[in-house]
Amino acid sequence: MAVEEGVGDYTQDGTVDLKGNPVRRSKRGGWTACSFIVVYEVFERMAYYGISSNLILYLTKKLHQGTVTASNNVTNWVGTVWITPILGAYVADAHLGRYWTFVIACIVYISGMSLLTLAVSLPGLKPPQCLETDMENCKKASTLQIAVFYGALYTLAIGTGGTKPNISTIGADQFDDFDHKEKSHKLSFFNWWMFSIFFGTLFANTVLVWVQDNVGWTLGYALPTLGLAISIAIFLAGTSFYRHKVLVASPFTRMAKVIVAALNKWRVRIPDDPKELYELDLEEYAKKGKFRIDSTTTLRFLTKASVKTGSTNSWMLCSVTQVEETKQMLRMIPIWVATFIPSATGAQINTLFVKQGTTLDRGIGSFKIPPASLSGFVTISMLVSVVLYDRLFIKIVQRWTKSPRGITLLQRMGIGFFMLIIIMIIASLTERYRLRVAKENGLVENGGQVPLTIFILLPQFVLIGTADAFLAVAMIEFFYDQAPENMKSLGTSYSMTTLGVGNFLSSFLLSTVSHITKEHGHHGWILNNLNASHLDYYYAFFAVLNLLNFGFFLIVIKFYVYKAEISNSIQVLTEELKGMKVQVSNQEESRR
Repeated sequence: MAVEEGVGDYTQDGTVDLKGNPVRRSKRGGWTACSFIVVYEVFERMAYYGISSNLILYLTKKLHQGTVTASNNVTNWVGTVWITPILGAYVADAHLGRYWTFVIACIVYISGMSLLTLAVSLPGLKPPQCLETDMENCKKASTLQIAVFYGALYTLAIGTGGTKPNISTIGADQFDDFDHKEKSHKLSFFNWWMFSIFFGTLFANTVLVWVQDNVGWTLGYALPTLGLAISIAIFLAGTSFYRHKVLVASPFTRMAKVIVAALNKWRVRIPDDPKELYELDLEEYAKKGKFRIDSTTTLRFLTKASVKTGSTNSWMLCSVTQVEETKQMLRMIPIWVATFIPSATGAQINTLFVKQGTTLDRGIGSFKIPPASLSGFVTISMLVSVVLYDRLFIKIVQRWTKSPRGITLLQRMGIGFFMLIIIMIIASLTERYRLRVAKENGLVENGGQVPLTIFILLPQFVLIGTADAFLAVAMIEFFYDQAPENMKSLGTSYSMTTLGVGNFLSSFLLSTVSHITKEHGHHGWILNNLNASHLDYYYAFFAVLNLLNFGFFLIVIKFYVYKAEISNSIQVLTEELKGMKVQVSNQEESRR
């Protein structure tokens, strides 16, 4: 009891309360604090996917936009949602801290959701209903209606930019890495974190999209808005239990200093002995709970930033550790670029895949399946595949590789890359079959419902979930694992921004292909009437892109050097410091 209330009860990782005071493990953090955060994530994911999963149908059916325009508007918005976390992470790390950045972003987020609910509810904020097959014949939304709707959407996107990169790290901050028990609990937290995302996403892709399709868009958007409000209230209720990290310099600034210093000293010769380079004392790292990294020969030009020239300006002289951190982040960029095409492929799930579903028979008796509900199979498939991967696949592969992971993270990503090639071939063949049946039934010109069950699309949805179990999970783990200990948030942002870039790339490819295939009087591959389109060609085009990207990925990983394992660096530093103290003591004894 004395230990619990004494010095030993204080956290060792430097976390504080909102006033900057050291915190006790028994009073703050741990599972008590994380329970509020996990519940928040369930409701927030429900809110976000309640909007994004079915957005393509609202844009086409209610705002009367064409297939290409609506698809691009969805991917541009989703791209913004995944790009803005870079700004949110920067503001949190360098200025406001994670908690206050998150709280302010929540206010922006709920404002956008509320305005969006009004935009789909009030008759004056949307064009009149239209039953025409070709949306070109329907009355378009006015400038005011467009401004309100997209103003709400992008306000929401700015809000997620502040919440998305900070809420998971706030959760991780509740466990002290210097305490073995709490460190093991952190791993368990991430499992519950993923489960909360799965649950919220699945609820949105099934219940909420059904409400939107069958009851109305007002209730369909009001429910996720209410859910978000509840989640924010739950998070705020746990404020007195949270631990907070002290503000540190932005990783972007640290990296910029290394690059500028190296450029300024481009003529300087690098010494043969790494010990001649500038580095801080071991005590400095141990005191702050940080990690020291030895100099490497990769990206050798940047090592010039650590060469001593007499200047101590931080933009002219950087420590070896700071240089190596920058190198680690730059080494991952080719891998990051290789994930753009797979991310663009994944963007088809909530756009063209859903639009395909509207042309098929969605009935099971009297029940109508919302096309966007098929996205739920992606979630279910991914969840099942992750469990099978951990419980079965790894154990089988370990017999050959003798590796604790079974296969490396890059090999796991490569399997996902290859699966996407197969998936887009299957999607192309499925679409070709759908078009043939449409032609046989005289449904090409009128765009009528094709007499095929919507479940013919199920294989491509299920297989994408399986591919994600390899690619998406490995991508998140790779960028987090390979990032320096002091730049984990930036490493995490790599996996977020690739989704953003992928969605913007999807918009570019769709617009470009649509424009080129309509030139010189040709019919075009992507039209408002999908029965007269050639999505089979477009999906085959994506299969080729993924094949070429897979080749690029194989070349890139051949030259990639994994980061050295430094998970026990703190213990190593501690032992080295003990050794230094023993040497000093022995020297003093000999002097006596």
